[in-house]
Amino acid sequence: MVKSLTAIGVAVAILLGLAIFEWYFVRKEFSDFGEEIQSLYDKAEAETATLGDARVVQSVWEDRKSRLHIWIPHNDVNKIDEYMAEAVRYIGEENYALALPKLEVLLHLSTCLPDTYMPAIENIL
Repeated sequence: MVKSLTAIGVAVAILLGLAIFEWYFVRKEFSDFGEEIQSLYDKAEAETATLGDARVVQSVWEDRKSRLHIWIPHNDVNKIDEYMAEAVRYIGEENYALALPKLEVLLHLSTCLPDTYMPAIENIL
C-alpha cells in the first residue's frame, strides 16, 4: 500500500512538473512572439512596414513553430499560420488597412493561447 501511494505521488509530481514546464515554455514563446507582432503592428500602423519586416517575423514564427508543435495542437498553429500569411501578403501589397486587423488577431492569440495551457482547474476538467 505504501509503495502504491508513493508511486501515485511520484506520478502526480511528474505530471504537475511537466504541466508547469509546458505552461512556462509556451508562455515564454508566445510572449516573445507577441513582442515581434507588436513591433510589426506599430510599423504597419505608421505605414512604414515593409515586406522584409513581415517576412522576418514570419520566419521567426516558423522557427518557433517547430518547437511549439510538441506542446500545442496543430489547429492552433494553423490558425496563427493563416493570419500570419495574410498579414505578410497585405503588408507586401502595402494594404495596411487590411493588415492591421490580422495583426490584431495575432496579438490577441499571443496573449490568450498560453493561458489555455496553464495548469488550472478549468483546463483540466
